[in-house]
Amino acid sequence: MRLSEQAGTGEAAEDDCPVGALPTASVLDKRSVRLIAFYLPQYHPIPENDAWWGTGFTEWTNVAKARPNFAGHYQPHLPGELGFYDLRLPEVRQAQAELASSHGIHGFCYYYYWFNGRRLLNRPLDEVLSSGQPKLPFCVCWANENWTRTWDGNDREVLIEQRYSQEDDEMLIRSLFDALSDQRYIRVDGKPLILIYKPELLPAPVRTTEIWRRQCRQAGLGEIYLACVHNLTLGAGHVDPTRLGFDAGVEFPPLGGGVPTAVPTETVNPAAKGIYYDYWATAKNFMSVPAPEYPWLRGVMPSWDNTARRQNAAHVFLGATPERYRRWLEFSIDWTVQHRAPEKRIVFINAWNEWAEGNHLEPDQAHGRAYLDATRAALRGNQPPCPGLAG
Repeated sequence: MRLSEQAGTGEAAEDDCPVGALPTASVLDKRSVRLIAFYLPQYHPIPENDAWWGTGFTEWTNVAKARPNFAGHYQPHLPGELGFYDLRLPEVRQAQAELASSHGIHGFCYYYYWFNGRRLLNRPLDEVLSSGQPKLPFCVCWANENWTRTWDGNDREVLIEQRYSQEDDEMLIRSLFDALSDQRYIRVDGKPLILIYKPELLPAPVRTTEIWRRQCRQAGLGEIYLACVHNLTLGAGHVDPTRLGFDAGVEFPPLGGGVPTAVPTETVNPAAKGIYYDYWATAKNFMSVPAPEYPWLRGVMPSWDNTARRQNAAHVFLGATPERYRRWLEFSIDWTVQHRAPEKRIVFINAWNEWAEGNHLEPDQAHGRAYLDATRAALRGNQPPCPGLAG
């Protein structure tokens, strides 16, 4: 198997796929798979960001100032037809939902920012709940890490810290009751689906999950379906999430699965000291991972380049194209049809609108709707799928 001569150019060759054919699902079966895209609500000003980064800061502030680090480097990622939108506008949220739905996205998974009773960036979801619009299904993922100046959740230069307690577990789940009872909320086997981004940070995960389940029962919401993000780095040593009180793990590329590649030679930014990965080799890496024994939901990503957040120390995945993304997604859809009961046929896409990470399905000025069209094509199965390992 050989990658293209220069990562970042050309499409994947037929022999550029994992070895071993995975049976192709029927179009009807493919459409039973629910595609859920992670959704970042960072595109409106809030007082905290004004204080930390300057008045009027939103994610667009970082996106617009990004510059190329090497010849042919696609930066900045500039939005296409939706423009530099403001998520306080219902018209924007409706346009996003219509684009998503018309291209096969079942729903959004909103990042939920909760810090010991303090919510941040909550206005878009609050207004989706209060207005009943848009009609697109949704769920939430608690982004349970520190906010830092380096955008990585580590302990350096913490802006707002996560602190855990039994009381906080109770307050957090109660804050979600309105969302969980909404008829649009995404369910698995009739149970509202809740994700946690970093379960390894929970000091007592079994306590947290038990409190959440008990609180939901007592509120008349019934049972909930809890999933946590799976870190491929941990490999066989990854703790079975069912032992921590969760129902399933969620694959979250590129977390832990990036395949390094050579640094581009034609540098245009001498200060750049980034790390580079091969997108297609990474996709094959994820496609080839055997499924663990515990319940597991597949995930894919369209691309990744966080130059907008970390100009000189970015992590960049070279060689991402709509076609390669389609092949990865179609593999994940076929795998899900083969290995999951209909109600559990979910594939996550990271992400709908992570613009500062160069990771978005939303139209941009370079590709237009190409990644959205690839998403719809993967569900329709109207192009040859990428053979992969059954896992």
